[in-house]
Amino acid sequence: MAKKSSSKKTKQSDSTVVRIKASDSAPKKGEVKTNASEPKVVKAEATEPKVRKKRSAKGILRPFAAIGAYFKGAWVELRQVRWPTRRATWGLTGAVLVYSAFFVVLVLLLDAGFKYLFELILGK
Repeated sequence: MAKKSSSKKTKQSDSTVVRIKASDSAPKKGEVKTNASEPKVVKAEATEPKVRKKRSAKGILRPFAAIGAYFKGAWVELRQVRWPTRRATWGLTGAVLVYSAFFVVLVLLLDAGFKYLFELILGK
């Protein structure tokens, strides 16, 4: 197990972030332009995210606000769905039909086989 040296404490507030980009664009604010073979070094700045205060629904309006938030979230999720093309839809539909037909035939054959065995055993 590695030992920690408690005598020397280092602050890592002056850390740098190395970003490697495929494009050669002009340096942005805070970036240092170097050779193309070296990665760009960016000074990391501690910024606090902006937080908007939301108005809270009070009393009788709270359930309606929750329902509205649900539908808003559902709409956002639906916008992110990657819908299949018509060709992919028909291909998947055909696969389901073939799969279902195979198991229908399998169950019918098993049913007929068990019926034959029971009639043979019972002697009808």
